[in-house]
Amino acid sequence: MAGKDPKTTAADFTSYYLQQSTKEFAEDLDKIRSADDFKADALPMLIKSLQQGTSMFSAADQQRIVVDARQASAATKSAGSEKEST
Repeated sequence: MAGKDPKTTAADFTSYYLQQSTKEFAEDLDKIRSADDFKADALPMLIKSLQQGTSMFSAADQQRIVVDARQASAATKSAGSEKEST
């Protein structure tokens, strides 16, 4: 996986980062979305704001996190299929 395209890795990392961020900040995001002054046209700005957090991570860190997340996902799926077969 070390030879994976950097653009693909960056896109995969952004997706992973946004998933984790929305899980972590779910309650706060719900409060923002339900605020009286929150308009639908603010949603793209909110998403862009969350995406900007990815800039804190180097390309090497992004690659490592993506690989680790894939391995964890594969292990979880493998464990789940083992439980189903027993």
